[in-house]
Amino acid sequence: MKSLASFIPACVLGLLLHSGTVSAHHAFAAEFDENNCRDFTGILRDIDWQNPHAFFYMDVTDEDGQVQRWSFQTYALITLKRAGTGLDYFKKNIGKEVWVRGCLARNGEEHYAAAGFMKAEDGEIRQMGQIQN
Repeated sequence: MKSLASFIPACVLGLLLHSGTVSAHHAFAAEFDENNCRDFTGILRDIDWQNPHAFFYMDVTDEDGQVQRWSFQTYALITLKRAGTGLDYFKKNIGKEVWVRGCLARNGEEHYAAAGFMKAEDGEIRQMGQIQN
């Protein structure tokens, strides 16, 4: 009975710690505005391939001719891989022009969006994140 008495608090503590990490993951709609999506065309500059989401960076020229560095968040890495898009896809397109459909951050952070779709020189449109309007 003594071992059971010490086992139960350990289980409760484990569940509490685990639930904190689970609740820390955000929903798309909490961070990005699905009603504020737009198209971007620019030069793919870098990829940050990390869990839980990859981030890629593009130089986008605005209507005034100024180059702005944009950061785009993707699906989770495993979701990208299952859809056939791996790190090699990004690496072979660095320095090349790509098109992205993305939704802007809700908090107003400049030059940050969730990527929904991407098209590189192969012409194939690949899903990078939640489908957006």
